[in-house]
Amino acid sequence: MTSPRPQGELTVERMCFLAQVSRAGYYRHWAASAPREEETAVRDAIQKVALENRFYGYRRVAKDLHDKHGLVVNHKRVLRLMRRDNLLCLRKRPFVPVTTDSRHEWRVVPNLVRDLVLTDLNQLWVADITYVRLAEEYAFLAVVLDAFSRRVIGWALETHLRASLAVAALQMAIAARRPAPASLIHHSDRGVQYACSEYTSVLEAQGIQPSMSRVANPYDNAKAESFMKTLKHEEVDGRDYRNLSQARDEIGAFIENVYNRRRLHSALAYRSPAEFETTLTRPASYPRSFSQAAQPTTTATSL
Repeated sequence: MTSPRPQGELTVERMCFLAQVSRAGYYRHWAASAPREEETAVRDAIQKVALENRFYGYRRVAKDLHDKHGLVVNHKRVLRLMRRDNLLCLRKRPFVPVTTDSRHEWRVVPNLVRDLVLTDLNQLWVADITYVRLAEEYAFLAVVLDAFSRRVIGWALETHLRASLAVAALQMAIAARRPAPASLIHHSDRGVQYACSEYTSVLEAQGIQPSMSRVANPYDNAKAESFMKTLKHEEVDGRDYRNLSQARDEIGAFIENVYNRRRLHSALAYRSPAEFETTLTRPASYPRSFSQAAQPTTTATSL
């Protein structure tokens, strides 16, 4: 008994007869060529993923191959092939300017986030400041992230380190999330920008409780530090920004379009922050991006 076969399909035996080769010879050739064809296909897929996401490491490439290309490839093999094809991502430059000045007379609040277990958005925001090298000067980037989803919800870029820089990032985050009073902790380092009255008065007005890292302990603000490392590694270190305007455009595009919406985060089960947030239950009017947060709303919603 033979299994049904679509009309016109040839068996291996029939093809060997027509080509005047033995079946043993056909299978010897297949065994020799098929692995090379499979490796070529895998390398081609790896190159497409690596070129589209030029700062992905081999683990994220392996995850992308599985999720978006249907290829199950061991991450060690991906590492070997990326090394062979010179596709391993860039390394960061050494740190230069100092952005944290904790030698001030403002009140320093205790650390409230040690051993804190997060269960939802808007329970903990983390903030930090880093430098960005321009063609002829330095600029400084202040960011605010939701610690639960790792999403950047506020940022500001200027050529100074005054408190207004950090305040602008905080105000963007407040406009985007509209947190309920007394429901949120804001954690930062002990820098003067976060301890001064200009900043703490905004927190107090919104019912946000401040928290600060211990002295010389960056691990207390590890999620913000991790974002800064990713930003430098995947965006800033590969660029030559002519001026502040270009830096704002390109860094803003990276934050919103790449980091928040496309970049896979291992802590989020290899999902982007935006994708992770879609799995959470929240009101329909909840803003999902900076542009939505900037649009006026006609209905007030209490979160």
